[in-house]
Amino acid sequence: MRRLVKIALVALGIRWLLKRRKRRNEELKAAELSSTQAPPGDDPADELRQKLAASRAEAEPDDAEPAATPSVADRRTEVHEQGRATLDEMNSPDEG
Repeated sequence: MRRLVKIALVALGIRWLLKRRKRRNEELKAAELSSTQAPPGDDPADELRQKLAASRAEAEPDDAEPAATPSVADRRTEVHEQGRATLDEMNSPDEG
């Protein structure tokens, strides 16, 4: 009989702890949601869109012409020349 009472008390204690833990988690989640939600009318996406539009307007003046970009062949030639120059520096005649 004592064993049955002990098992029942342990089961009630575990149940109480689980309910308490669940309630605490719900309270934390509710507090977290209330602190992270922005007030209505203050949409962060709208603010970011405005900042992006302003930065694009500053970066692209209307009267400026785009700079000429080198072709792929020109760029490849330039890179190969730099590589050869670096290789020549690494293979100096002092190392023989």
